[in-house]
Amino acid sequence: MKSASILISTVILILGLSSCEKGGPLGDDQASLSQSLAAIKTTVQSLPTETLEVEEKERILFIREEEKLAYDVYQAMFDKYGVNVFQNISNSELSHMEAMLLLITKYNLEDPMDKNPRGVFADADLQALYNQLVSQGNVSLLAAYQVGAKIEELDIHDLNLSLAVSNNQDIKVVYDFLNKGSRNHLRSFYKNLVKVGGTYTPVFITQTEFDAIVNTPTEKM
Repeated sequence: MKSASILISTVILILGLSSCEKGGPLGDDQASLSQSLAAIKTTVQSLPTETLEVEEKERILFIREEEKLAYDVYQAMFDKYGVNVFQNISNSELSHMEAMLLLITKYNLEDPMDKNPRGVFADADLQALYNQLVSQGNVSLLAAYQVGAKIEELDIHDLNLSLAVSNNQDIKVVYDFLNKGSRNHLRSFYKNLVKVGGTYTPVFITQTEFDAIVNTPTEKM
């Protein structure tokens, strides 16, 4: 347990330094994102392979595809509007997808993404949600920012649910990494939608939780 704590502290330090050097997760270049992912990989591989409960397995596979949903929607919004925030955050989502793949590989699970192209999902609910969000985001740039905020608060909600049913140390490390990223992304989308005169009411987390996130500074990863 002591060695696991040291490993977790080390990865947090490495990721924090990376964020400081590049101005936070939304300003990271590909090299910095790769450095962060490498730190997570080292920690996941160093922690013990523990018994995987059925619910833990289900959550890993679901979160993997949910991160793909975020990536695919943001790529679609970048294609339509050419606004850098969508490209920057989609790069971060790609690192989240890869972090989840580390767990899938470690526990010999079948990747639900397989070779599915953009906008195609194994989970029927995620497929329907993707179609809905892209349609909504295509209305206007403001609507696209609101879609971004909706995705990130949904991610936070689902990651918190996943953490609540997970006992394995390596899984918790990855979920904590994703959760911090999602909170930072929510801050960014909210900031952008306010700039264009928009408002946002959270759907998946409480107003109190939402306010506590968007009214605090970007977290060091």
